Amino acid sequence: MRVESTVTAVSWIPSESVTGAVFRVPFEVGMSHYDEPPPDSIVDIQTLLQADRARFANRLRAWIEVDDDGAIVDSGIDGAGSIGSTTLRVAGKGLTFAAVALPDRQRSEPLSESAMRFEQTAGGRTGVPAPRRVSRPPFVQMAAPLAWTTLALTLHADGRKEFELVGASPFPRHWVYDESGQLAVKSATINYQQWSTEAFGRHTPWGDTDSPAFVSEVESALERELSRHIMQSGLRPRITKLRKDQNLTRQGEEADELFLLLDGILRVDVDDEPVAEVGPGAVLGERAILESGRRTASLVAVTPCTVAVADRHSVDLSSLQQLAEGHRREDSS
Repeated sequence: MRVESTVTAVSWIPSESVTGAVFRVPFEVGMSHYDEPPPDSIVDIQTLLQADRARFANRLRAWIEVDDDGAIVDSGIDGAGSIGSTTLRVAGKGLTFAAVALPDRQRSEPLSESAMRFEQTAGGRTGVPAPRRVSRPPFVQMAAPLAWTTLALTLHADGRKEFELVGASPFPRHWVYDESGQLAVKSATINYQQWSTEAFGRHTPWGDTDSPAFVSEVESALERELSRHIMQSGLRPRITKLRKDQNLTRQGEEADELFLLLDGILRVDVDDEPVAEVGPGAVLGERAILESGRRTASLVAVTPCTVAVADRHSVDLSSLQQLAEGHRREDSS
């Protein structure tokens, strides 16, 4: 019997994820661009890359052969990374810079007679050099940082399959899709400054370092629709940043703003007890708008966070009602 599976990571640059005045200029003047969120399901990775909707992808495929006694007698790993290009617009013309893929790093090991674990790291050097600070004159170096993801698959002789995002570059955002091509988990944090200054040489998987990845569950389809509306509507939200352990809201306070978590992980506390953690893409704060005008929970930053603070009128009330009903179900589960 053969047991096989696939897991895919797609990496893209979300809105407001580039920090630092100098680094944001190409995005703000239209030379470069942030990416639209990838689709909820994927079929053709190359089409996504060619449409400039993603920067690179990592697809890990693996299989095991199991004999009649339930022991693994053979196995294989068959996957590869794919990397796109970066297009800048200068004087009305599009200039495309090819990225450089680095060799995929593949590993496999038996966990027991009935389980195998497979890992694959894929990525490369981004297409456009970026300024980075260095400790020697002239103290600034132009170089393209590396971006990558490390995926793992564990296959069991009884047919069970497990996957995870075990490592990733601090930038950009990484979304992970299961074997059916459905969005399953996502990286929760982005650190452009760390990436632009450290993602070189030995500080990468092609040296001697990988970066662990914070991951979060996928938000609802309604939240993904609302997040696009919030960021693209005429009522542009205010962007605020939180330190770790800083409160975004406190239960009982008066307020009528809506929040879209752009980066990081927030903890939801009710009566000083944690009830949930949410990641990027979560839309929060609708209960105060719909009900008493007071916050029904405290929101606390588990990691440094970036939050879009939206006007209550940026989303229609019927959508907020659907959102609130979904959150009530989640709180009671």
